Amino acid sequence: MKVSYKKLWKLLIDKEMNKTDLRNATGVSSATIAKMTNSEEVTMSVLTKICEVFRCNIGDVVDFVYDDQQQAGAKQV
Repeated sequence: MKVSYKKLWKLLIDKEMNKTDLRNATGVSSATIAKMTNSEEVTMSVLTKICEVFRCNIGDVVDFVYDDQQQAGAKQV
């Protein structure tokens, strides 16, 4: 399973913000922003801060992406 922040990046575009603006608004480190840029997992507290800034839910900023093999396994369950 991979993490996708495409919804967050789209939200930033819609709000006419960049990643530096996001960092300043949330107080998260540039290393954390870099992790999200590379589709790496971040802590729930980071996601909570982002959601507080945008007044949204976690599903509005992050998705879980499953590879084909995992999806096939999930369908069998």
